[in-house]
Amino acid sequence: MTLEILTADILSPLRHGFFTRRGGASSGVFTGLNCGSGSSDQTDMVTINRARVADAMQVDPQALVAVHQVHSPDVVCVTAPLPDKPRADALVTATPGLALSVLTADCQPVLFADAQAGVIGAAHAGWRGALDGVLEATVDAMEQLGAERQNIAAVIGPSISQRAYEVGPEFLDAFMADDTENARFFANGEGDRLQFDLPGFGLHRLRRAGVGQAEWTRHCTYSDPDRFYSYRRSTHKKDADYGRLISVIRL
Repeated sequence: MTLEILTADILSPLRHGFFTRRGGASSGVFTGLNCGSGSSDQTDMVTINRARVADAMQVDPQALVAVHQVHSPDVVCVTAPLPDKPRADALVTATPGLALSVLTADCQPVLFADAQAGVIGAAHAGWRGALDGVLEATVDAMEQLGAERQNIAAVIGPSISQRAYEVGPEFLDAFMADDTENARFFANGEGDRLQFDLPGFGLHRLRRAGVGQAEWTRHCTYSDPDRFYSYRRSTHKKDADYGRLISVIRL
């Protein structure tokens, strides 16, 4: 099966993609394009999958740059392939030939580009990272490399949607402590449960940061098991582990 790569017009002409799980070498609960080296999948299979992604992005596998994601607001500026993965949740570069990648399985993968300035970024933004400012930090880091925020396009890839993201009241408290207007990203669920709009919150933070264009691809990871991995769906099914989707952008 060939790779399935979702793209966004506002990131063109830069090569980029939100890869689905289709077209990979992994099997079992990981069936498809699992690119998560932190999963319990066979190392050889993950290596094959990542090589297929690198080939699709027209870079050598070592130029497919990644970080050790920790749900932080930390950003790494990359000028060459990294020998080790620093602990961070976003990357930026102005160096041609490098492909920035993030892994997700419900959290938001966000790809950024100021094509005019030749500056790109990629961020992993779960609820904690988004609340703590990883998206704004990525924009700031791009500016330091010469980007202009009004020229930055940002696209949120496949993420868990509001109808699939049930949370408790303590979750709402964390967002209300940050800004009472965050209540608009919550809808009533059953009992004391609430439904949180993660992509809506991400778009809000991006637009508030002043980026020129921001959109979500409108793909829900939880609701489409044939195309996407989902941590929450795997938990509900009591699977032993789950795969990780990869999203990539390069100069």
